[in-house]
Parts: sequence; structure tokens; C-alpha cells
Amino acid sequence: MSGPADRDVQVADDPGFDPSTAHTALLARAAAWADDDVEPGDQAEIRDLLADAGTSDPALQPVRAAALTELADRFARPLEFGTAGLRGAMAAGPNRMNRAVVIRAAAGLGAFLHGVVGARDDGAAPPLVVVGYDARHHSRTFALDTAAVLTAAGVAVRLLPAAAPTPVLAYWVRAADADAGVMVTASHNPPADNGYKVYLGGRVVTGAGRGAQLVPPDDARIAAAIAAVGPAREVPRARDGWTVLGIEAVHRYTEAVLALADDAARNLRIVTTSMHGVGGATLARVLRSAGFRDVVVVAEQAEPDPDFPTVAFPNPEESGAIDLALGYAVDARADLVIANDPDADRCAVAVLDRRVGTHHGAETARSAGWRMLHGDEVGALLGEHLAARGGGRLANSIVSSRLLARIAAAHGLDHSETLTGFKWISRVDGLTFGYEEALGYCVDPGRVRDKDGLSAALLVVQLADRLAAEGRDLVDALDDLARAHGLHLTDQLSARFEDLALIPETMRRLRDQPVTTLAGSPVVETVDLSTGADGLPPTDGLRMLAADGSRVIVRPSGTEPKVKCYLEVIVPVAPDADYAALSEARHTARHRLDALRSDLTRALGL
Repeated sequence: MSGPADRDVQVADDPGFDPSTAHTALLARAAAWADDDVEPGDQAEIRDLLADAGTSDPALQPVRAAALTELADRFARPLEFGTAGLRGAMAAGPNRMNRAVVIRAAAGLGAFLHGVVGARDDGAAPPLVVVGYDARHHSRTFALDTAAVLTAAGVAVRLLPAAAPTPVLAYWVRAADADAGVMVTASHNPPADNGYKVYLGGRVVTGAGRGAQLVPPDDARIAAAIAAVGPAREVPRARDGWTVLGIEAVHRYTEAVLALADDAARNLRIVTTSMHGVGGATLARVLRSAGFRDVVVVAEQAEPDPDFPTVAFPNPEESGAIDLALGYAVDARADLVIANDPDADRCAVAVLDRRVGTHHGAETARSAGWRMLHGDEVGALLGEHLAARGGGRLANSIVSSRLLARIAAAHGLDHSETLTGFKWISRVDGLTFGYEEALGYCVDPGRVRDKDGLSAALLVVQLADRLAAEGRDLVDALDDLARAHGLHLTDQLSARFEDLALIPETMRRLRDQPVTTLAGSPVVETVDLSTGADGLPPTDGLRMLAADGSRVIVRPSGTEPKVKCYLEVIVPVAPDADYAALSEARHTARHRLDALRSDLTRALGL
């Protein structure tokens, strides 16, 4: 996303690098950006850095060096479209999330939409865009800027009435037959971040991808349109003219979710947490309307709070993130824990599992046996539940478990494997259910063409309630799947990097020095996904398969500064295996997973 002032910054390893010239150009670019910014606070932020960078006081040279480094990073490149849009830290400059970047992004999106819609129908009605936002810092401001820019550009805009879950926005893109949707959210990223997620539908994208997150080549086309936009100060912004939807917009979504409700008896006690996000009130309404009245809310995390004070990272996958909810579960003698991430498009599930209880030393929820189900476990449970209804196609990402394919085959259904990300999963033609292991589940693709942590929560709770009425639980259902298809156990190893340059270097090292054994089993196949595999487009990643069926996929994250390793082992289980045999199989699988983790830890140099 570049503009008139966005020229490349020279770097020290350039043969023509001249520090004085580079610094002069950098300072000039930063000053021009500050002059063209629309937010006084961001202008002051850049000018303060410029003042520090311009000091000649010998005692302040460390301050000068730090300011130059910070400016070089903020102006190194424009913030680029990645996973369905923009995402980054909130601060001033083109390589950050701020009003100037959002205003130019909205202008580029408007130009793109006019180009597509107008090209297809000269007499077409103006493009229609639905805009939503979460409760992060500046989210509402970014949403209002988007509405103002698009309205001034002749785009019809409908703005959600308040901070709302991402699935509500995704629902309205399809329900309103909108040409595009914009959701201002950074999902489960740290508090300093925000993002700008774009959906396309209506007259722009039809077929299975209608209402899904944007994919190539549309992302590149929008980026090119943004690059043609001038300084943010020169972008027209309307004072009014957009439509603010009423609260019934959220209720319409809730009613759509409730179409999935069954009429079984409700006897489950559930602990819920919205992780300081925007999903709490909507989930409470869904569960209450579906008949679940025995619900205990984690009070400390119930209200939206953009600082996420009780968690290090507002992501249920992160270690310790759901510990507070697990403590509530022990105190309340609950049957189930449901945790949504801050924008409620993901759903985490925790259960009491007798096999993992230790009861040694200080008693905790985990020592009592409470654990969070892996995303692949929830995906398998939901896949089996929905496959039993018949029809359609099941799908999962390439980094998710191979179990869903076996479930589909057992029910005579088709199965697809896609690249990582719901922008790909949701595009599968004839989709009945899709998921990715990162706690994302699409259980109602006709209404929401994206992952939806609220509708998934309802189906999981109903499944657990039905099992409880039979004297069973979700762990018993997982045992049934192991008897039918073998025990598939998965885990993940993530390496977080402060220096982003180390991510491609790590991937390069793995390609140059390939892993030869996995948990003692020889690697029989290594596939470089960057050249394309199994009919899928190229993506940065490596897939390794061992002789014993163990599989590892390594790839850079699309949303966080991480390299992720996805581990899977399969242990055969007899169809009539009893509890003891299954416990032994789980012990064997866990031992092999731990060995895989050790192998990859060494390979990554951690």
C-alpha cells in the first residue's frame, strides 16, 4: 500500500548505501507523512521522533539512533494486505495501523468496487459495503473513517450499530447481498494491534466464495488501487450519509444461529468467557434462547476491554489464557467450558478428562483433569455430528488432522483439503462443514461463509448435552472416533520471532538441512509446499511424512510473527478397544508427539 511519499528506504547492505543520504530521505518522507496525516496525535508522534532523530547533542546520540531505527521501520514499506486485509501495530506511519492508512485503504477499496461493479453493468446501482468493528482501541474510529470515505466515493454503506463479533459482519455480507464487507478487528492479536479484514460478495464475487474473505488476485487489485490514492488529508470524507443499522441487525444474526438449535432437554452447566472481547452478550443470548440456563460467566473477562488485562495474549490457544475459566469450572462443578477469542470467530472447548488428571502436589483445574480440546478434536466432533446428517462436502486446511477425511469417507461424503485460512476453506463448493485446527469452525456456510465461534459453540454445547443425557461426554465421543478411524493425536509447536528476518531464514535452513527422522521413524517423503502440492497453489511450507504415519508441517504464520509446526501421529485402535486399551493408545501417541516436538525444537534451533 504505497503512495506518492512511499519510496523505498535504502538499507545498509545495499552497495550504494549512503547513511547521510538515506537518513535525509527518511526524515523527508516522515515529515511529508506527518504534514499529510489527519490525526493530530499521529502527527505529533512522528514529529517527536523527527526531533529526536535530528538532535546533534553528543549525549543524546543513543536517543537519535533509536529514533532513526523506529522511523526506518515505520517507513520501510507500506502495511500490506495479508490474511484477508491489513493487520499490524497501532502507531503513526505507513507501516502501522492508523487513521491515515485506513483512510487510504478505504479509498482504494471504493475505487476497486466501482471498477468491478461499473465494468459489469454501466447502469449498476452503487456498490454496497457493510462495515463492522470490535472493541479494540480505535476500532470505532477506523470504522467511521471507512464509512465516511466510502460514502464520499459514492458507495452505499451500512454500519453495524456497535462493537460486534466478526461473524455478525460476515453474516450481513451475505444477508444484505453486499458487494463487500469490512471488519475492523485484530482478532486474537496482542492489545497493541488492530486490523482491517475485507470480505467480497454481491456482484464482485459469486458462487461458493460469495461473502468470504478476499483472496488473490483481488487482494493485489485492491492494493494497487490503494497505491494510486494520494495523501490521506486529500481523500474526501463525508460527514454523514451512511446508514447505521439498528440493534436488530445483531438479533437477526442471533436468530440465524438459533436455526441450528435442537429441542433436546437442557441439563448442562457451562462456563463461558469472551476473553475481554465482544462475543459475550451474543453468546449469552444464543445459549439462553436455546434453553441453556445454567451458564456461569467468567466475570473478570465478561466486558469488552481493549487492554485484555487478565491474559498475556487474548488467544485461547496461548498457554494460560483459559486458566481463569478452568478455575471457574472447578468451583462451579461445570460440565463444559466455552471460550471465544476477542472477536468471537474462534471457539475453544475445555472438558474434564480423567486420563490427564494427576492430583499430585498443589491442586489445580489441570491437575483435576480439566484440559482444552485441541482444535482438531473439536473439528472431528463437529465433523462427525454434521456428517451424520448426510450430504455436502467436508473440508479442512492442510495443517489440520487427516481424521476429517476418514470421517467423510465413512459417511460417503466428499472431502477437500485447502490452503491454510478460512478464505480458502469457505470457498469449497458444496461445503457442509469446514474447519482449521486453530479453533476455527464453519458449521453454517449458507449463512456465514467464515469461521464462527458462536454457532460452533451452540453445536458443541448441544452435542455435549445430548451425550450427558446418555451418561457420556465429549471424551467418550472422541474414543468412539478412535475406535472407528484410529487414534489421531495432534499438537503444535510455535516459535515467536522478534526479528522478522529470522522467519524466512528458519524456513531456508529447514529446506537446506532436511529432517531425516521423526520420533525415530525415517522420513519417507518431504514436500516443499512452495512449489504447489496436491493440486493446491504454492504456499510457504514444508510437509514431512514418516514411515509410521507421523506427519509434520512447518509454515510461517499468516497473522503473527511465528513459525508454526503442526504435528500429528496416528495409532491403530481396535474397533472393540476398551477404556484401558484406549488409554494405552493415548499414552503411546502422546509419547510419540513429545518426541516429534523434541525433534522439531532441535531442527528450529530453539
